[in-house]
Amino acid sequence: MSPDPLDRPDPRDWHELPDLAGRQLGGSVLWANDEFFAEKENLLKPGSAAFTPHNFGHKGQTYDGWETRRRREPGQDEAIIRLGASGQVRGVVVDTAWFKGNAPAHVTVQALALPGYPSVPDLLASEDWETIVPKSAVEPDSVNRFDVPEPQRQSRRTHIKLIIHPDGGVARFRAHGLAIPDPAFVSAGHVDLAAAENGGLIVGCSNRFYSHPQQLLLPGKAQVMGDGWETARRRDEANDWVRVRLGGEGKPRWAEIDTSCFLGNAPGAASLTGFTAAGDEIALLPRVELRPDTCHRFALPADAPAVEEARLDVYPDGGLARLRLWGEFTPSALERIRTSWGDHG
Repeated sequence: MSPDPLDRPDPRDWHELPDLAGRQLGGSVLWANDEFFAEKENLLKPGSAAFTPHNFGHKGQTYDGWETRRRREPGQDEAIIRLGASGQVRGVVVDTAWFKGNAPAHVTVQALALPGYPSVPDLLASEDWETIVPKSAVEPDSVNRFDVPEPQRQSRRTHIKLIIHPDGGVARFRAHGLAIPDPAFVSAGHVDLAAAENGGLIVGCSNRFYSHPQQLLLPGKAQVMGDGWETARRRDEANDWVRVRLGGEGKPRWAEIDTSCFLGNAPGAASLTGFTAAGDEIALLPRVELRPDTCHRFALPADAPAVEEARLDVYPDGGLARLRLWGEFTPSALERIRTSWGDHG
């Protein structure tokens, strides 16, 4: 198999990659054959599962997860998940938190890629499902992590099927990987080159004491402070920073630096630096003052060369809700995206 056109060297663990199935990216549980005790939608909820002991409903103890009834015949239970962003799944998490005597014994994970918005009957009837995690034992009340082996990790996926053997409960499911944007969309005009759904990725930061910097690249507006990136308070003369690998080489025209929800802990100022494929540094935005709870928009130099990465410096510390870099991908980047998407026309 030829090398993945979007797979540049990245030493970080796949657990640090975006959750392509996450609700924050638009993931959805489309179907489950059984959800007698607890709803399938709980699988993709952000955050850890909660538990209140002796909290009984008409059907039994209430669980923050997906739980099926006890199976009295051969078979297994299944749920189908539409990824919020299609892409390469590098690893999955099957979290059985609080399911102690009622977790599945084993799980299997399958995946496929279908165009458009296929119906549940189409998904159930498809013969394109490929196993990306073979039948594997899971531990109760545990975060079970599974690597997706080569070459399955190189293929683009749009849907996941979680199979539990024979029945039981799963609190959360995550599918970490690299998003691949639709080339028809990103070639149509101005797009957010840094967006997670367009392949943007945080590749480094100075501090993430309160929250993960990958949240900076999520779609939509942050609803609370915890939806963004927030650092610890600095007690030295340095400043905090975050580095973004764009979805591909591109020319950013506008930057959005959003401090929404950060009232008493927004940075006082920020600057933006780009990095070309050759490693040259490009001053995209000189140091500018920031205001709390504000979506700032800044025009970037029209004559700046294309860049592959950008570093946002904040002074001296604090929190941001979102970072957007609006512009166009270069022709070579669009060609790599088309190849990874599977569009060879």
